[in-house]
Amino acid sequence: MVAYVIVPGIDGSDGEHWQTLWERQWGASAVRIAPASWSAPELDDWVRAVQGAYVEASRRDSRVVLVAHSLGCWAAAEWLARETYGRVGGAFLVAPPDPQGPAFPRRTASTFMGVSARPLPCPALVVGSADDPYCAPEVAEGFAERWDARWHLVGAYGHINSASGLGSWREGRELLDSLTPREPSR
Repeated sequence: MVAYVIVPGIDGSDGEHWQTLWERQWGASAVRIAPASWSAPELDDWVRAVQGAYVEASRRDSRVVLVAHSLGCWAAAEWLARETYGRVGGAFLVAPPDPQGPAFPRRTASTFMGVSARPLPCPALVVGSADDPYCAPEVAEGFAERWDARWHLVGAYGHINSASGLGSWREGRELLDSLTPREPSR
């Protein structure tokens, strides 16, 4: 079994977002972060929120996978770089925005603008879109390389969010499953 930490972007994922739909399917196996600064993100607050969700998820299962979208990718990566953690089975990082790009949300705190990609201590997969308004695919691919993560370009799905009309996003679940293969039964 796996427990999942859901790490959405600014304001959390709405009811039609693939993260929310997956969270509903996973039920008690999923824990969503709850930062105090959803709308005006502060990096330290989000990292603490990832830590809190990780602690809760690790009580449910010894193997935890981070499922991050947008700004949540940076919170997840920063938590992995900073924190002493238990067994993290993987990091699924979808549509990371470019902190240096012109479309990076100005309502984010400058704390997020200073982040940089560095090797992650667990298996990771970065998924990008050919027409993401917040990050060019070659920039996202560069993040994947610096995170020591696999890279996958899904095509033209915008920011890979609810506006993309993906619903439960079957391709995404297949990609997540490729990152987190089932452990053999004993």
